[in-house]
Amino acid sequence: MHYKNHFIGLIEVVEDAQFYNNFRSIYGNCSKMTQNFNASKFSIFAYKNKMLPTEEARFYGFRDRIHDETEMPITADHARNTEDSDKRAPLFEVAAEFIRRNIASRHLYPGLVLQESALAERLDMSRATVKRALEIIEDEGRIEKFSGRGFLVSGASAEPKRDDLRQIELDLSTLNDTVGKPSWLRVYDDVAYHVTRSPVFGRYRIFEAQMAEEYGVSRTIIRDVLGRLQERGLVQKNRTSRWVVEPLTSQKIKDKYELRSILETAALASAKLPAKKLSALAEEIRTLPDGTRLTPEEWFSFDRRFFELAVLSTPNVDLATCASGNRIALEACQSALFSLGLPPDNQSILELGKVIELSLSGSAAAAASMLTMHLEKARDRTIAQLKITAIIAPPPDFPAYLQFS
Repeated sequence: MHYKNHFIGLIEVVEDAQFYNNFRSIYGNCSKMTQNFNASKFSIFAYKNKMLPTEEARFYGFRDRIHDETEMPITADHARNTEDSDKRAPLFEVAAEFIRRNIASRHLYPGLVLQESALAERLDMSRATVKRALEIIEDEGRIEKFSGRGFLVSGASAEPKRDDLRQIELDLSTLNDTVGKPSWLRVYDDVAYHVTRSPVFGRYRIFEAQMAEEYGVSRTIIRDVLGRLQERGLVQKNRTSRWVVEPLTSQKIKDKYELRSILETAALASAKLPAKKLSALAEEIRTLPDGTRLTPEEWFSFDRRFFELAVLSTPNVDLATCASGNRIALEACQSALFSLGLPPDNQSILELGKVIELSLSGSAAAAASMLTMHLEKARDRTIAQLKITAIIAPPPDFPAYLQFS
């Protein structure tokens, strides 16, 4: 009964038609979500069957306001691939892909013993990172534990082969120049990936010592990384000087969008618009085929290009800096919601196209009004999406140094 009431509450707050349709699409595929969320207990179909007639009418009453849309299955691969395109994969995923590729090419052959220490040395990563990568590969059935220490590559009944992993020729093509280097930059990318996903689930505490152990670096480097994240507003220090990631609440989102409306409309009004580039962007948006389902990467590309061309072209540097800084937490929130499988909203991009057209036609007041309306709708969509996370378990791959509090 608890979940039934929760669904009714969610349905009442969803005013945006396309988001509602996406909501039904996601929860209509709950059986496909089990790997990502502990949500197998949910089923929109089972829920519908338990509804009272009046509640059923309330549920289906949104049909008059929705557009037909193909359902999107939620899979582990989809969730993994929806992270923002300009972020690097976390270290443990890099290590997992390295191991996966070398097993497929038989550089790591059946029966070969994979010891954490040797792989950590070969990749110049921490043992904790390599251990998490091996656990991922084990879940895929490519390796298995054996009576000795470590794992061995599946597919052979022969005795375990304890060849020296430091000497075996391996395919290094999946690695880039930063992998394995204990620099603050590589640590920063990996930590930022995790802390930007966590606020939608609640408050998290960051443990410096565990983070230093995870990445095999000194606590001085960890403090430098956390200090940089603090400057971006992604982590904070509480009254007892502990590092925390504060939760995103509905009120915080309202406050952020209120500030966005003030800053971005002011910036647009004073902007020196690059007409040629904006016209090309507007045409690209205008010619999107009907029914196109944007990927998160495409959605972010449109959204950021608009912001850079229309808002950041203001000559007021301080105004542009404030507008950019205010967007950081909201972009992180949107990226986290995409990573959960919530689909991008095409309508919001079409709204930006209208803002561009009005701006280029010289209708400054109408453009500002359209941008304000766009931000209000974006605020309401974000709050509605955030409510869904209350009934979704956090991803299981959060690192040990990031603990719910």
